[in-house]
Amino acid sequence: MLITIINPKNNSPLNIVDGKLTDNEGNTFPVINGIPRIADIENYTDNFGVQWNKFDTTQLDRERDGLTHSNKRLFAESGWCADDLTSKNILEVGSGAGRFSKVVLECTKANLYSVDYSDAVSANYKNNGQIAPERFHLFQASIYELPFPDNSFDKVFCFGVLQHTPDFQLSIKALVDKAKPGSEIVVDFYAIKGWWTKIHAKYILRPITKKLSHKSLMTIIQKNINWMMWLFDVLQLSGFGVLTRFIPIADMRLFPKNLTITERKEWAFLDTFDMFSPEYDNPQRIIDVVKMFEKYGADVNYYGIIEYDEGSGAVVRAIKKN
Repeated sequence: MLITIINPKNNSPLNIVDGKLTDNEGNTFPVINGIPRIADIENYTDNFGVQWNKFDTTQLDRERDGLTHSNKRLFAESGWCADDLTSKNILEVGSGAGRFSKVVLECTKANLYSVDYSDAVSANYKNNGQIAPERFHLFQASIYELPFPDNSFDKVFCFGVLQHTPDFQLSIKALVDKAKPGSEIVVDFYAIKGWWTKIHAKYILRPITKKLSHKSLMTIIQKNINWMMWLFDVLQLSGFGVLTRFIPIADMRLFPKNLTITERKEWAFLDTFDMFSPEYDNPQRIIDVVKMFEKYGADVNYYGIIEYDEGSGAVVRAIKKN
């Protein structure tokens, strides 16, 4: 059964009228490049629109090249079985260029409703719009104003996003609200692992870098990426890996192992821009995220660090109470 699309401001159903989504009060939302835009086109996530349209295919799985990083992460962190998702309505919040959308569409028979607040949706549509168009429903919308009724989805997941939202706790509430009673919500996020978490080049420099124009930040990264990659590798090989946290570059230990030299540099550029450009970066203690789920009516059935072949993530899984 299809999910009703609503105006999140008044809960009125939206229908296509003259190429726009329109509610019964006459409020309209544009459909641009095939994607309903139920949000301000420009907002605090502009940096993600820039990065995912520039690096639109960087993190996509390419099985012919042995790259299955997104597949492994999705199923390891969610604990889901692909066969169990047939005909289920799944909500993905914060889809970026569609690395996980691609996995859901290609590896399951689920109906995917995917949302991003930035123009990254254009990259997602480009990458995945033709895989299973009858099962793929893509929107530009805020996590706080999702265009779906409450209690609608069989599964909800949100990966790599929550730390970049203005209010982490209200973001958890928004996800729980959209799940059906008895359905599962899965999130991952940047975890506070100790007092040393923010003693890192990212948090030392972000007050400056997040104020730079996207073009300026990309230019700085481009000019410095080679020596930073070299120094990172030297410190790792010499046994001083702990010092890499003071190099203003992404942690390359978390990249897929079988990248080419060119692909590895592309991942480093992308993830470094992702470190320094977001307006918000709010890591959380895992137990605090557990309490947020419990506050908003969900029973946590797993929390901790999930390890998979090429990485790890802080994960909380919860079931919405009946």
